[in-house]
Amino acid sequence: MSTDRVAKLLEDIRLLSEDRFKLVQSLRKLVLDLEGVSEEVKYGGILFAAGKPFCGIFSYTNHVSLEFSAGASLPDKHKVLEGDGKLRRHIKLTAVPDIKGKHVRDYVVLARKAAAKA
Repeated sequence: MSTDRVAKLLEDIRLLSEDRFKLVQSLRKLVLDLEGVSEEVKYGGILFAAGKPFCGIFSYTNHVSLEFSAGASLPDKHKVLEGDGKLRRHIKLTAVPDIKGKHVRDYVVLARKAAAKA
């Protein structure tokens, strides 16, 4: 079951770094608070969908990356999106305050709306 896989991944992250675990959980809550969002473990991270996948959280050694499937099409008014591929963009985060400082909610809402239209 997907819930068990998410719980296992979260526990693995917690065992490696309590700070990264708190960051992942804060990001997860932000995304799951949006209407109609589901989550699953895929590609070593947590992917979120609202009919169509729109973002994912991936924990690395020194940061957490919030990746947007169609990030290249998102307006980047706060200039925090990284990457130069055809489709994907990401935001690197190292601590919970980065969520507010990098205006993460704005980007998640935009990505969620774009997924609903697709």
